[in-house]
Amino acid sequence: MTLHKEDLAKLITFESGKPLKESLGEITYSASFVEWFSEEARRVYGDIVPSPAKDRKIFLLKQPVGVASIITPWNFPSAMITRKVGAALAAGCTVVIKPAEDTPLSALALAELAEQAGIPAGVFNVVPCSREKTPAVGEVLCTDPLVAKISFTGSTATGKILLKMAADTVKKASMELGGHAPFIVFDSADVDAAVSGAMASKFRNSGQTCVCSNRFLVQSGIHDRFMEKLSQAMDAELRVGHGLDPETTQGPLINSRAAEKVAQQISDAVSRGATLLKGGKRLDGFFMEPTLLTDVTTDMLCMKEETFGPLLPVVRFNTEEEALAIANASHVGLAGYCYSQDVSQIWRVAEALEVGIVGVNEGLLSTAEATFGGVKQSGLGREGSKYGIEEYLEVKYMCFGNLKP
Repeated sequence: MTLHKEDLAKLITFESGKPLKESLGEITYSASFVEWFSEEARRVYGDIVPSPAKDRKIFLLKQPVGVASIITPWNFPSAMITRKVGAALAAGCTVVIKPAEDTPLSALALAELAEQAGIPAGVFNVVPCSREKTPAVGEVLCTDPLVAKISFTGSTATGKILLKMAADTVKKASMELGGHAPFIVFDSADVDAAVSGAMASKFRNSGQTCVCSNRFLVQSGIHDRFMEKLSQAMDAELRVGHGLDPETTQGPLINSRAAEKVAQQISDAVSRGATLLKGGKRLDGFFMEPTLLTDVTTDMLCMKEETFGPLLPVVRFNTEEEALAIANASHVGLAGYCYSQDVSQIWRVAEALEVGIVGVNEGLLSTAEATFGGVKQSGLGREGSKYGIEEYLEVKYMCFGNLKP
């Protein structure tokens, strides 16, 4: 992949509008999963278990589950494939990939590179389809008895549909579903670090990542300083434009529906009393101005549903208990962030947050070496890390009996 890094990155930018710098970063991230799981393939260890009987030996073997259906989203059209497929191939599974209808070209490019790398025909398969055909193709991938496992990244609503379809044949399932990440800034936080983390966490890919911060909770004592510095950072660092322009940091949203959703959340918040400090307008095409809101309350749409766009709403809070109550008032729990220099508080909050991933004084979390996945309705299973390959393996117990002493 690294030999074709520039070409693959341009393909992502032309498919999704993502700024080229971010696309280059995605290709590096994508390749890291291929490298990581190629190494993990050598560490699929079974167990020899001490037996309670002298004439028996107990062995636990790990074997590939079989054919895996891989259904991926548009926001990371390369990395979401390699994070799943790297683990599947390392475990010994074959894969059938259905890329998002908005971004199929990156998947096809990876299939071509897989063939060039010597992966046998029939092991790495891609089935692109139109938006109209997506439900029918998804049904086949989730119901065909030849498929042993499904792995899906996307919305919670779609994940529930796929799980229902997979239930009839009791398939193994990995689900990385929606998030609604809280970003909590306590009075003791380093304000500059918190602003830097907020910028990185919120505006990467124009706010279109599942671990993007959605709900910003800032304690009263630090609120005004944080807002002033955040506003300055947005002015200094954010530039809306074409993804190939080196000055661009904010590309378009993926389609018109995505832009309309962000515009609706902004309109709803302002109508309920939020103050618009920056941005707020829908621009030509699928572009949205990076937007900063204050005086936000928990009854607003942006506090109830995932945004997936460049909207940063800020809620003022007074106590740690209040912040945790707001943060955990969601049916999903993928990522959460907290900024504090109080070590005891950090441990309390990190353990209390009902999420699968916690960033402490850090806004960028993802790496091949660590687990990726959520709790509650944010999904099932984990990707990445030493645990990611386990999602594509079954454990077989072999009892070897009647052995003579």
